[in-house]
This record gives sequence, C-alpha cells and structure tokens, in this order.
Amino acid sequence: MTEIRTRREPPPFRTVEVVRVEPRSPHMARITLAGPEFEGFDPGLPAASVRLFLPGCLHGSLPGGSTGVVLPTWRGNEFLLEDGSRPIIRTLTPLRFEPGRLELDVEVVTHGHGPLSAWADAAEPGDRVAVSGTGRGYEIDPAARAFLLAGDESALPAISALLEALQPDAEVQVLVEVRGAAARLELPAHPGATVQWHQSRAGSRPGDSIVAALTEARLDPDLRLWAAGEAASMQRIRRHLFEDRGLPRSCAVVRGYWKHDRDGGS
Repeated sequence: MTEIRTRREPPPFRTVEVVRVEPRSPHMARITLAGPEFEGFDPGLPAASVRLFLPGCLHGSLPGGSTGVVLPTWRGNEFLLEDGSRPIIRTLTPLRFEPGRLELDVEVVTHGHGPLSAWADAAEPGDRVAVSGTGRGYEIDPAARAFLLAGDESALPAISALLEALQPDAEVQVLVEVRGAAARLELPAHPGATVQWHQSRAGSRPGDSIVAALTEARLDPDLRLWAAGEAASMQRIRRHLFEDRGLPRSCAVVRGYWKHDRDGGS
C-alpha cells in the first residue's frame, strides 16, 4: 500500500486591506496591507515568506456585490476553495512589518503577465486580500563574516531585509539583475556591502546575468550565499555552486521565487 504523506498545515489566512500603493520603480510597487487581523502576526526570520491569496476580484468587492473574502481552507495537502477549486495564491517576501500599526509592506514586480503582477498593477486602497504566514526565512550564521546575496528584482525585498539583519562587521557582496537602470532601488545601507547591478539583455533568459556573475565570483570556504529569483535560473545556479564549484550545500540557500512559463515574466 502506498503511503500518502500530508504536508504540515500552514498558518491560517488573515483578511486585510490595501491601505497604500507606492510606485518604487517602473517595475516595482510597494503595497501596504493593514487590518486588525494582523494582531499577533509573527514576521519570522529575515527573508521569510508569506502566502498572498488573491480573490477573483479587485477594488473591494467580490462577484455578486459581496464585500467579504471567502477564504480557502487547508485540505490535507493544499489550500482549496469551497467548490474544490484551487485559489490564486502567490508566495512573496515582505519588506517589513510594523506591529504598532498592524501594517505589512510588500513589494511586487509589476507590468508582467501573471496574476500577482496584474493585482499589483490595479491595486487600490480598500482592496481586500488575505495573508498566511510566515514561512521559512534565512537563519543567519552568527559566526560568518562573508556573505553573497544574489537575485533578480523579485528578490529585492528579501535582500533589503537581509542587509538590515546582517551583522555590521560582515562583508557583503550583492548581485542584482534588473531590466534597466530605472529598476535600481535604494537598498538599506550596510557598512560592509558592495552592490553590483546587472542589466538583463534583450532576448536573454531570466537570471543569465546573475549566473554569469556567480561564475566569476570568488567563493571562499567560509562564505555564506543566499540567492533567489526565477526558478529555472536558480536551478542553474544550484548546479553551478554545488556540482561545478563544489560549494557545500550547508553554505548556500537558493530559492526559486517565480516561474517564467507560469508568471510570464512577472
């Protein structure tokens, strides 16, 4: 008999509202979510993730004129809606949580073709969504003194959170792939950080410039590496780090944040 394993149930969803939308670049928007259901919310470790449930509506109303949000429920291995269909849920890394104001800031890549990007393009104060989290974050090695952070625009909120959390005497190299100079964001100041912006080329695959930069990067044995971005590019980075360069897996965390074939570049 085949054993069916069930996944651990994630934290329940909290219904919240959009209270502010701030363009950060031509390709990024900061969206502030707030509400009393954020009471007791634990932001977790740096670069932790949350699930964002996007109801099939925008601007504060559901089909039929309802102003509520019908939340998905956990059915053993996944979240499902009442009719058994799969909800639109995307995972992202919050920028910061303000417990006194019960506000969560998220930054979302815009002007893509996926549902998360479409939501961010159209989001307005009063829109309702639901948040579940937090998920796994990055546990900083207190003994490490050299870090390399790499990613595309989707990783910028996590990179910002890590720069704020890393010890001030650490040496930090940051590699970021962007679609153009206007997509460069002001990152938190860190006394030991150097930042390199790599512009993607027309016709290239997502992550090509980061993969190329990592092939030239010096990887000392005591280095700790964190990378995130488009899923296929992260697979290439894993192969390069662990197979080609022989980096111990315990020294690196590499996470796929989005899929080019699913999210259409969003």
